[in-house]
Amino acid sequence: MTKSNATQLSSLKKSVAPFEQNDHKRSINQLINTLGPLILLWTAAYLSLSVSYGLTLLFAVPAAGFVIRTFIIFHDCCHGSFFKNRKANDILGTLTGVLTLVPYRQWKHSHSIHHAGSSNLDKRGIGDIWIMTVDEYLAATPLKRLYYRIYRNPLVMFGAGPIAVFLIQYRFNAKGARRKERMNTYLTNILIAALYGAMIWAIGWQAFLLVQLPIVFVSGFLGIWLFYVQHQFEDTFFEHEEEWSYVMAAVEGSSYYKLPKILQWITGNIGFHHVHHLSPKVPNYNLELAHNATPPLQKATTITIGTSLKALHFRLWDEENKGFVSFKEIKARLRHPLPSVEGLKVRKPELQAK
Repeated sequence: MTKSNATQLSSLKKSVAPFEQNDHKRSINQLINTLGPLILLWTAAYLSLSVSYGLTLLFAVPAAGFVIRTFIIFHDCCHGSFFKNRKANDILGTLTGVLTLVPYRQWKHSHSIHHAGSSNLDKRGIGDIWIMTVDEYLAATPLKRLYYRIYRNPLVMFGAGPIAVFLIQYRFNAKGARRKERMNTYLTNILIAALYGAMIWAIGWQAFLLVQLPIVFVSGFLGIWLFYVQHQFEDTFFEHEEEWSYVMAAVEGSSYYKLPKILQWITGNIGFHHVHHLSPKVPNYNLELAHNATPPLQKATTITIGTSLKALHFRLWDEENKGFVSFKEIKARLRHPLPSVEGLKVRKPELQAK
């Protein structure tokens, strides 16, 4: 990191420091106005089964929104920013992890790695969405290219992704996971099984699946989408270690996803992702305040629902032109492939919504 970047980071960190203080009362209120509506909407969705399944889905969609809001609380607990007490964050993080199907310590570990190396081309592979550079893709075997194309297909990423990630991937520990992390994953799985078992006993497996599956799918889809567009957008920032800096990754490599107020509230202000990456200790309810009070942060790339849809066509990072390209745009290069890159190794990351 250059001296200039280090100075800028120090200045920005000082600017947002006052917003890192959590408010116990606001945290408790957020728990109430998140979990309360989630329970009510789930109950309404179940009761509406006797009327119309279409009505059930109308309740399931906003319920999925409150699952996202629950995940933001979980996310704050992972950063130790929801409560001052670490044990309280760990307990609440584990419990909200049960509701969102995400093991607390496993995700906390991978997400901390994501923060430490976000937008760093030399530190891809854990806690992020798989991105290959153009040169890596051209140097890859046909089989690896095919696998990558399937992975990056929107129908796979956003269609199969929610099921593959939240119902399957998160049920297992990562290779080399420490004992605390492994035990927490086992505990999360046991608590999910107990909760789901009790609900199935109470209302029957068919009713349970008719309500719970659409909620899991919609919330998983939205979670993956949010994580995807907040780092993959026009004019984003990706560099190798020698040119990478934390402040550039935060302000230029993370977007400000400007959402309608109701969606901003439902998603716990996570659209202010540049603020979050600069200072993960800022609780979600202070992110907008920090953004508004810090002029340099207002220069972050702003995307909207409309402009974020462009990201569906982003496939590869072009290091030469500093931007994303589609597979179609590099077809010509495939007719004249580059020599294989000796010793090139790119880790396949997990497909995660962080």
